[in-house]
Amino acid sequence: MKIAFIIYDGMTTLDFVGAYDPLTRLKTMGFMSDLEYDVCSNKNKIISVEGLEITADKILNNLSQYDFIVVPGGEGVKYIAQDKEFIEWIKTAQNKSTITSVCGGSIILGVAGLIKDKKATTHPMRMENLKKFTSNATDKRIVEDENIITARGVTSSIDLGLFLCEKIAGEEIRVKIQKQMDYLNYNYD
Repeated sequence: MKIAFIIYDGMTTLDFVGAYDPLTRLKTMGFMSDLEYDVCSNKNKIISVEGLEITADKILNNLSQYDFIVVPGGEGVKYIAQDKEFIEWIKTAQNKSTITSVCGGSIILGVAGLIKDKKATTHPMRMENLKKFTSNATDKRIVEDENIITARGVTSSIDLGLFLCEKIAGEEIRVKIQKQMDYLNYNYD
């Protein structure tokens, strides 16, 4: 099992870390010793919207080798969604992986053509923008449609991470990770 966590300049840190933390616990808590994950980007280092510098493990690598891809949102979406090289890179995962997003990350998926005719969600303030890419925009917290899973605003990133833990390893493991995180309000509806 391989997971790619996408990062880019101007992303919201919690969109990334909220999913990263529970998913990496699948390995660090001993549930999946064969789990591999990479932090992937279009450049070596990025600066989040909050000013945090994060170094990527892989640069513009083929995303089709991953089972799951997590795309965060943030103010940087309005710039990265116009970066043709970045969007083409995201497309390398098309139909080969489960592609997930948090908040404005769904706009990146929309620009890449990955959510056409699929149910999807995003932060309520970006909903009108999302409707440019799908006629099935919804305000649910987490939405799954075939190989695309989208989550609403920043705090839904934790719920997305736990949702994916359950999808990968089952409800019992998700509950153990959730308890270890002391996260009481898991909600995917």
